[in-house]
Amino acid sequence: MQTERTPLGMERIVALETRFFERPENRIAMNAVTNAGYLAAATDRRIANTRHHTFSHLIRTPGTTNQKQSGRCWLFAGLNLLRLEVRDSLGLDQFELSQTFLMFYDKLEKANFFLSNIADTAGEPADGRLVSWLLAEPVPDAGQWDMFVALVNKYGIVPKDAMPETWHSGRTRSLNDQLAERLRLAAARLRESISMKEPTGRTEAIRDEAVGDVYRILATHLGVPPRTFVWEWRDAKGNFRRDGTITPLEFFQRHCKQDLSDFLCLINAPSPDKPLGRAYTVEYLGNMDGSRPVTYINLDVDVLKQAAIDSIVSGQAVWFGCDVGKAIHRELGILDLEIFDESLRASDYAEFTKSLRMTYGHGKMTHAMLFTGVDLDGHGKPVRWRVENSWGDKGGDKGYLLMSDGWFSEHVYEIAVHRRLLDPGICAISEQDPVVLPPWDPMGALA
Repeated sequence: MQTERTPLGMERIVALETRFFERPENRIAMNAVTNAGYLAAATDRRIANTRHHTFSHLIRTPGTTNQKQSGRCWLFAGLNLLRLEVRDSLGLDQFELSQTFLMFYDKLEKANFFLSNIADTAGEPADGRLVSWLLAEPVPDAGQWDMFVALVNKYGIVPKDAMPETWHSGRTRSLNDQLAERLRLAAARLRESISMKEPTGRTEAIRDEAVGDVYRILATHLGVPPRTFVWEWRDAKGNFRRDGTITPLEFFQRHCKQDLSDFLCLINAPSPDKPLGRAYTVEYLGNMDGSRPVTYINLDVDVLKQAAIDSIVSGQAVWFGCDVGKAIHRELGILDLEIFDESLRASDYAEFTKSLRMTYGHGKMTHAMLFTGVDLDGHGKPVRWRVENSWGDKGGDKGYLLMSDGWFSEHVYEIAVHRRLLDPGICAISEQDPVVLPPWDPMGALA
């Protein structure tokens, strides 16, 4: 039923203007924001001055990394987690793994995965919601923890020296445009071939040609990943050490002893359609044919916090996904619900709940980072969290962020933790057949 429309007339606009200027604080706010910008005008210095980068439990890390103008945060966060173990195995202080290496294979796998999805949906209308969603971003930069695990378990890892950054690895827009153009053309050809019931060999040829072109584009922009490399180094004590000629998978298995498949993804998605205590997956979310589906266990946020605390206290950093654009002061490196004066804030967190934000398109995962520290009070309750970001060393504490515990409650959606830290009942949920959510569900958002 269509409701009666209410045109916005000049009489109404004049009334809004009159009401605005009736309050002196509105005039002050206008002057401050127009002259200095919202960030400077709204920052509550009483709060900022009490947020210190000190933590009761801290994991020693080599320093922040920089994803530059790309959406590879999930790869950076995952590799920053692994490099802690590799660093210790190599006896180094400073060390970084190649993000470009996994980026190459991620995009190659995503291209193949996209073509599989297009073939599976060949009977759907091209302008329908599902196919339009698939075509929107054929090979996005972003990803999820389970997608990271699939890549590492198949391809391994390499030191950054073995495949360093390129001009396009940190500036991905034009690369992604070229890949999207080629894959959308392949999608049109593939759908036509299937609709015309051409021989299977013809459809496979369309796919093979497209994947070959994707490989060429990736190699041109990123270089060719090494299948073997010679690894020699001097450790922090000055000792010369050598692995010799080694494959990326051998390097991973030699210097990382953990089975990444033992990590589970816990989410806090308190929306009516997602009861707690259930496993969930998202249709068409992934990057690789044949890999395990992206699976979440939906739990109360306090369960996520305790699991993260237990992991940090044990010396294990925590990969997590959040809605990073909310209540963030980038220069100060503070994620805090109170950092901006409430008189200038657009809405009230108490009213615009996490559930409502998810339901009405204002809350989803947009970024992945690492928890590398937590400050616990005298009762063992978290006060603030130390966050290793991948935006370089500017802002905050040399690029590290401070997150208030209240911000965690409202804007952290996912963490990945080892199953040994979890209650057996939670681990059992992971064995359930997951509830399948539609591709456009907020939990289908990629970090």
